[in-house]
Amino acid sequence: MASSYGEDASKQALRNGYLSLSSNMSPALRRRVDAEVRDHLKACPAYREASLVLAYVPFRDEVATRGIIEDAWDAGKTVALPRCVGGPRSLAFYSVGSLDGLRRGSRGVLEPVCGTGVAPVNGDELEESVCLVPGLVFDSKGYRVGYGAGYYDNFLSHYRGTKIGLARTMQLSGNPLPSDPHDVPVDVIVSDGAVWMCR
Repeated sequence: MASSYGEDASKQALRNGYLSLSSNMSPALRRRVDAEVRDHLKACPAYREASLVLAYVPFRDEVATRGIIEDAWDAGKTVALPRCVGGPRSLAFYSVGSLDGLRRGSRGVLEPVCGTGVAPVNGDELEESVCLVPGLVFDSKGYRVGYGAGYYDNFLSHYRGTKIGLARTMQLSGNPLPSDPHDVPVDVIVSDGAVWMCR
C-alpha cells in the first residue's frame, strides 16, 4: 500500500493502491461492509436532522448508495444527485424521486436527466442539507483522494451544509494525505467501523 509520506506520497500512487485493495474485496464482504456504513450513517445526527440529502451513484468501487437513497426517501427526505454542468469540472445537484431514467454522463457516471420529476436544487435548500462525498481514501482531518477530476472539490468550496465522507475502514489512512490548496475536507467520516467528526 502506498504511504502518505516519502516519494510514493503522490495522489496517483495512493489512488492506484486503494483501487487495487478495494477491487480485491469479495462481493459478499463488500455488501456486508457497505450495509454497516449505511447503518452508521442513519445514526449520524447531521444526517438524521437533514431534510435534503445530496447523494451520489457509486462509480467503480465507491461505497454503495442505493440503500442509503431508499432509506432517505423512506424517512421523508428529499434526495438530489449530481450532474456535470456548465464550465469545467462543475457539479449541480438535481432532486430525484426515482433511480430510473439515469444516464451516463461524459465521465461515465450515472446522472439525473432533466425533465419530469427532476429539478435543480437551489441555494436556500442547500442550507438544510448534507452532502455524501465519495472517495478512495480519507484521512483523520477529512481530506480525501478521489478519482482526480476535481468536481467535488469545486462544488464543496461553495457548499455550506455538512460534508459527510462515506468510506470502508480499509479506505482510511493513518497518515495525513497529500493535499492541494483547492482540496476541501469533509466534516464527518462515516465508515463501517465508526462515525467521527473531522472538524
